[in-house]
Amino acid sequence: MKLTLEILTHDLLAPVRHGFFTRKGGASTGLYTGLNCGRGSSDQRDVVETNRARVAEAMGVDAPALLTVHQVHSAEVVTVKAASDLAAIRETRADALVTATPGLALAVLTADCQPVLLADPAAGVIGAAHAGWKGALSGVLEATADAMRALGAGRIRAVIGPTISQRAYEVGWDFMEDVTADDPEAERFFAGGAGGKPMFDLPGYGLARLREAGVDAAWTGHCTYSDAERFFSYRRSTHRQEADYGRLISVISL
Repeated sequence: MKLTLEILTHDLLAPVRHGFFTRKGGASTGLYTGLNCGRGSSDQRDVVETNRARVAEAMGVDAPALLTVHQVHSAEVVTVKAASDLAAIRETRADALVTATPGLALAVLTADCQPVLLADPAAGVIGAAHAGWKGALSGVLEATADAMRALGAGRIRAVIGPTISQRAYEVGWDFMEDVTADDPEAERFFAGGAGGKPMFDLPGYGLARLREAGVDAAWTGHCTYSDAERFFSYRRSTHRQEADYGRLISVISL
């Protein structure tokens, strides 16, 4: 029996088809129980492909049209212009995709980092970005918006999906120095934690950078770390000393 997938959406992206998929409804078991879509995990490959096929079906596209890249925490963006590009995209080292081509679904994988889905419905341009702190600091969100504008986008909307929240994201002082080195005002995204170390507001930081780039942005408000039933979390798995972790998928399509 196929279990029902749980798909989170946001009105800001309407009427563009999109979804932040939780871990519910997948075929994986053990540490990966649920909808693990990460080819980079140690989960069974055929099970991961089954999960991805279920996502593609839910998004109304063929499995090969569900596009992801080899994510590396960069600011690199892939512009997908034709079906002939599909075969090479899977191994491309990048952290965002954009397209104006109907019939394609752009996806990113996360397990605490920000999944960001973007759209200009009037222009028929969409994007998807993987934005952990390194990628966000490097400018992946701004680069994604720029790539969409190069395809004709004007008024871009963006939604940050389930990500680690500030109350769960303790970091070191060197981390804080890296983030505030070029922008001292970014200190506002840090607060003191119970352990005396800074707590970083990753979605707040992402929202600020999107808005500064002229993008209308929102966050779904879901914390990956604090809800193990619905979300995978790299940090939670590390704290539990687990051998690996699953990856969530977030998708947008034309």
